[in-house]
Amino acid sequence: MHSLFTSYHVFSLPPPFLSSFRFPFSRNISVSTGSMTMCGSLTMKSSYEEAVSCLSSLITSSRRTGASNLEDRFNLMFHYLKMLDLDDSMSQLKVIHVAGTKGKGSTCTFSESILRCYGFRTGLFTSPHLMDVRERFRIDGVEISEEKFVKYFWWCWKILQEKTDDKIPMPTYFRFLALLAFKIFTAEKVDVAVLEVGLGGKYDATNVVEAPIVCGISSLGYDHMDILGSTLNEIAGAKAGIFKKGVAAYTVPQPAAAMSALEHRASELGVFLKVVQPLDETSLKGQPLGLQGDHQLINAALAVALVRTWLQKTGHGDLISLDGSNNGPLSEQVKRGLTTASLQGRAQRVQLQDDDISPGNLVFYLDGAHTPESMEICARWFSHAVKEENQRQPLKDCRQVLVFNCMSVRDPELLLPRLFGACAHQGVQFSKAIFVPNQSQYNKLGSIIAPPPQPQKADLTWQLALQQVWEELLHSDKGERSSVFRSLPEAVNCIKEMARQNKSTRCQVLVTGSLHLVGDILRLIKK
Repeated sequence: MHSLFTSYHVFSLPPPFLSSFRFPFSRNISVSTGSMTMCGSLTMKSSYEEAVSCLSSLITSSRRTGASNLEDRFNLMFHYLKMLDLDDSMSQLKVIHVAGTKGKGSTCTFSESILRCYGFRTGLFTSPHLMDVRERFRIDGVEISEEKFVKYFWWCWKILQEKTDDKIPMPTYFRFLALLAFKIFTAEKVDVAVLEVGLGGKYDATNVVEAPIVCGISSLGYDHMDILGSTLNEIAGAKAGIFKKGVAAYTVPQPAAAMSALEHRASELGVFLKVVQPLDETSLKGQPLGLQGDHQLINAALAVALVRTWLQKTGHGDLISLDGSNNGPLSEQVKRGLTTASLQGRAQRVQLQDDDISPGNLVFYLDGAHTPESMEICARWFSHAVKEENQRQPLKDCRQVLVFNCMSVRDPELLLPRLFGACAHQGVQFSKAIFVPNQSQYNKLGSIIAPPPQPQKADLTWQLALQQVWEELLHSDKGERSSVFRSLPEAVNCIKEMARQNKSTRCQVLVTGSLHLVGDILRLIKK
């Protein structure tokens, strides 16, 4: 195994694809029935690719806006809604709104799945996407088709291009996506819109929903501190910004500082904040949750509480049995929704299919954990999963490999020790750790546009810093148990070659640290 990982070369990449991108189209975009044209040259065949390119132009190269300017930027959302004539139709959406640091995407996924099992037409807006931007918009559990994405995208784009100006500029990337979600859900006439907050809560683009049916706050921790504040009290206060007067609100057990901030904001609004406890596994009658990991029990419980309240508030309370504590027995629809829910990149297991690799001998475990708390949760899930698999299908030699990257705004000295320590506590040690840049640096949207085909120079300074933190945990020299690769395809090919050469060895690969990294891996191994 060592011979396959012993060396790497340091190259440097060309300027990132999108930073050098120049939006080549004028403001005059015409949309016609049956086909779409842009500047007279866009065909239906290329319209999706062009839409993705236009969307790319909204990604700003600067760091996220500081807290002092968030309110002004947020208020622009109301102008955009008026431009798109969505303000009235938006008020008809029956929304479940969820914020949090960890588990908000899972909570939204569980909620949507349950309500779909009840027969409601569902809309789900989540972020980020892993492989294709359309993943963010789901109707009845299925990502929106290219045809519908193109239709609604150009409808929004044309109007905003015509009506925005220097005073009210085009919305930034995530704000445009939120506006697009509102257009899709109103046009598709969903019965329920489940919205995951992008960042924070109070000034998030999704918070233009002024009268949701119910709100939820999943587990809180330290993240985006440059925007939300450096203390749990400040972070929780930002998340609590989604609370609305007269709207039911739920949360899960939180650290004392975070709970205090949530309760304070709820009290200001006269909202009774209810705290749910983890779901009792026995209530599922032996069936596993659709999303793996013990930590999902609290997300499932929050989802059940949100759904039950949504049913009550929308006149469908007869569909579910309830008691005063909101802990009534689970209906068949709730159980089916919880056990069939799926969300890529969160505690996901993918077995590589390759003619030259024995079935089950190369398995990728994917989790987009990127905070200290989620790192520890990810480590416990991975350790349990690999030990369970190795007991179920014994092999003489089972090796665990780590593939890791994180954004440079993260602190690896907070992330990697939690991952390393939690795995070690469970008796799992990595034979190799690989640090590699994300492939999606070539294309921030993760669309169908491919990265440059030839090996390029790469600035691996950050990956070398990650490796240094790891080696200090091991108290060993570089090159023995860790490597830096210049590209993700090279790293994956090396892992595959190891599996081919060692047919009696099971290689279990944990990919974590970034949802973008997870998406890149999925894109590569699913080809």
